Amino acid sequence: MSEFTRRLPVYLLLDVSGSMAGDPIEAVKHGVRALISELRGDPQALETAYLSVITFNSAARQVVPLTELMMFREPQLSAGGATAFGAALRLLSECIRSEVRRSTETQKGDWKPLVFILTDGAPTDEWREAAAELKSTHPANIIACAAGANADTKILKEITDCVLFMNNLSAGDLSQFFAWVSSSVKMSSKSLDAKPGANIELPPPPQGFVIVP
Repeated sequence: MSEFTRRLPVYLLLDVSGSMAGDPIEAVKHGVRALISELRGDPQALETAYLSVITFNSAARQVVPLTELMMFREPQLSAGGATAFGAALRLLSECIRSEVRRSTETQKGDWKPLVFILTDGAPTDEWREAAAELKSTHPANIIACAAGANADTKILKEITDCVLFMNNLSAGDLSQFFAWVSSSVKMSSKSLDAKPGANIELPPPPQGFVIVP
C-alpha cells in the first residue's frame, strides 16, 4: 500500500462489559472473525478499508489500531466490568484525530471514517460531553446498534441519527449484525469513487432489527 492510498477507516466500538459474558462475547468474537473474512474476499474493500477495534468495559482501550485488512490480527476479547461508554467515545475522537489522514493542498486525505457501535447497556460514566462533541464535529459516519432490552437507544440518538435496535443478544442476531457491518463496509467502499462526498448509503438492516426513529 502506498502512503498515498486513500483509506476508508472503519472503527468498531464494542461493549465488553460483564453483561456480555458467555454466549454474547463468543458471538462477538465469531462476528469479528467473519467480518474480516468477508472483507478480505472483496477486492474493493481489501484495497480501501482499514479496521480498528475499540473495546469498553470499566475502561476503554484501542485493542487494534487502524490496520489494513491483510495485516489485521484478531484481538483477544473477554467480558467483565462496567460500561465506560463516555471513555470509549473520547478515545474514538482521539484515534480519529491521530490516525485519519486529512486532506492537504497537494493530496486528498482519507475518506470519512465509518464507526459501528455495539452496546447492550447504559453508560456507567459521564458520556454527554463526549457525545455532544462527536455530534457537533461529525468526524465520522456513526452507526449505533442497541442490543437487547437493557440498551438505551435515547443515549445512542444523542450521538447519531442512525440507530438500530435488536431485541436480544442471541448468537444469531449478533452474527446478523456483523454480516450487516461487512455489507455496509463493502457497499461504502464501492460507492466512494462513484459519489465522492455524497451521504453514506447503507444496506437494509437485518430482518428483525428496527431502525430507531
